[in-house]
Amino acid sequence: MAIAKRRDNRGVSIAAVVVAAWFLLLVYLLQWPLSFYSPLTYLFILLQTHLYTGLFITAHDAMHGVVAPGKPKLNKFIGTVTAFMFAYNWYPRLLPRHHQHHRHVATEHDPDYHHGTFWPWYLSFLKQYITWWQIVLMALTFNVLKLYFPLWNVILFWMIPAILATFQLFYFGTYLPHRGEHTADNKHKSSTQAKNHIWAFVSCYFFGYHYEHHDKPYLPWWQLYRAKE
Repeated sequence: MAIAKRRDNRGVSIAAVVVAAWFLLLVYLLQWPLSFYSPLTYLFILLQTHLYTGLFITAHDAMHGVVAPGKPKLNKFIGTVTAFMFAYNWYPRLLPRHHQHHRHVATEHDPDYHHGTFWPWYLSFLKQYITWWQIVLMALTFNVLKLYFPLWNVILFWMIPAILATFQLFYFGTYLPHRGEHTADNKHKSSTQAKNHIWAFVSCYFFGYHYEHHDKPYLPWWQLYRAKE
């Protein structure tokens, strides 16, 4: 736990980079001359999706107190802001649910777990984390943005990446690691990706190393690869 308790500003700096990259790229893409024939369009969608996911991963790290270790108010502030930027999620609502997941992983008391196939599990996951007021705020934001920016830019670079990011988080951070039966000696009831740091980062900020995350929740996402070394 020494890593988590040590006063360290790297987490704050990395969080700032993620937020700034997401915001600046979004502003740029909302005004970008869109072409459905350009491969850049689809590359930008994937990049913006990845940065959206980074917002939630940052909020997630804040839930473990590792964005600004030793500075609980700053840590909570960053978690609240990044969660809100990710489709208006409310950090105080997410925090107890996530710790419940860690305490009761892959049981009936785990809000992230669903004993079933992929799509029913995904819908169950969405119902746990999406509220009606989020949908209303997203709809209002969409209608405001389309007053100032081209409609298809708003759809492709703001709306679709937000949806794809929920899928990315679910598939790599919940479904793959917790599906199926786990052996009795697997205390975290989690599987893990094979060691490939590039793919682990691209797929979901190293959260495919999921057993390692449950085993060492004090490691921020950008240090999680070390648990594989």
